[in-house]
Amino acid sequence: MNTNTNILVVGSGGREHAIAKALSKHPQTRIFAVMNRMNPGIAELAFKVLVAPETDPEVVKKFSVDNQVQFACIGPEAPLETGVVDVLIKAGIKCVGPSQKAARIETDKSFCRNLMKKYNISGLPEYHVFSSGRDAETFLKSSDKEYAIKPSGLTGGKGVRIMGEHLTREEACRYVHELKGDLVIEERLIGEEFTLQAFVDGSHLVPMPLVQDHKRAYEGDVGPNTGGMGSYTLPDHSFPFVTEQDYKKALMIMKQTVASLASEGTPFVGVLYGQFMNTAHGPMVIEFNARFGDPEAMNVLSLLTSDFTGLVKAIAEGTLGEEDVQFANKASVCKYLVPEGYPDNPVPGGVLIPGPANEALCYYASVVRDEEHLVTQSSRTMAFVGIGDTLEEAERIAEEAASSVKGPVRHRRDIGTRSVLDKRISHMKEIR
Repeated sequence: MNTNTNILVVGSGGREHAIAKALSKHPQTRIFAVMNRMNPGIAELAFKVLVAPETDPEVVKKFSVDNQVQFACIGPEAPLETGVVDVLIKAGIKCVGPSQKAARIETDKSFCRNLMKKYNISGLPEYHVFSSGRDAETFLKSSDKEYAIKPSGLTGGKGVRIMGEHLTREEACRYVHELKGDLVIEERLIGEEFTLQAFVDGSHLVPMPLVQDHKRAYEGDVGPNTGGMGSYTLPDHSFPFVTEQDYKKALMIMKQTVASLASEGTPFVGVLYGQFMNTAHGPMVIEFNARFGDPEAMNVLSLLTSDFTGLVKAIAEGTLGEEDVQFANKASVCKYLVPEGYPDNPVPGGVLIPGPANEALCYYASVVRDEEHLVTQSSRTMAFVGIGDTLEEAERIAEEAASSVKGPVRHRRDIGTRSVLDKRISHMKEIR
């Protein structure tokens, strides 16, 4: 009798390597993977892999049906947008990942804002939706406030521009003409960002530890936005600049959002990611994502002590309970290595030589194995996660591993340091 559980992982990045690693802890789990390019970390853990477009629902379905896959975990947002989940569910495969319609909470920013408005969900900034650059420019010229300008569709975390941070008013007026499709212009939020991710089975929501990501390319939070240079969590799963009241409000916003999607007839199943700005008046919603963050997945899945295979089943079957989810009370620090020139002009083809093994966990992202060497591609290369009883210990482990890699890569050494955390705390005190 076959007692194996066949689980598909869709995606080829560091987040998906972390998902595969968490699944691999269960001896009866057989991992199948569909990925755009060969991720050596996932390939090592998988029973069978297919290198193919992960956004093609029919390709993903055929591979899954041929291999008797029972459950699927969708890593990135792009396959959610193309309806991979809908096609798999029709084929009888249960999914950790929302339907195409429910995924609009991420893939369509104007849908997200209008949903929050319709259901009177807290934390909604002042916003305006425009379908032409001309109307957007007229609006910007009519106001003296500073705004965040966001393409309504997916941009891989790199399309948002903020006046006073990235753009002058004149540059903002030019930028709105560069964007295709609808765009959203929102009030600029001032405060400290934090991420609350939660497992959701359609109606029940179970939160994960709070994470803080670092989007800016260079130390000191300067330079262009990236997909994320690294992130950290603290042993109590919260942050000193987020009060208990702030946390409760953020969690309530997440629950209201899940309830509103269910009321719309499009229940959300998978991982809901709330990106919050903690302002003088409490948490405001920057955006929602319909999947794990990358790098944030690597922090939380590295701390997960529950059986992830069991969790996948509970989420996909609608039986999720708080008792299913436990995390170690430890700190985690994730640091991404990126190729020289990243993000604007990344140089691929660099040979990497990892340093001596230490306690850090290593997750492969945009890197390929060429015989015995690892070779950089044009995006974030590999991530190291340090885990410790204190932030300092976790940071030391991650930094030791990241800085020992030889090759044309760099990383942000300041991520997870006490000085960055202290800066966040004092900034929050100033604005409150």
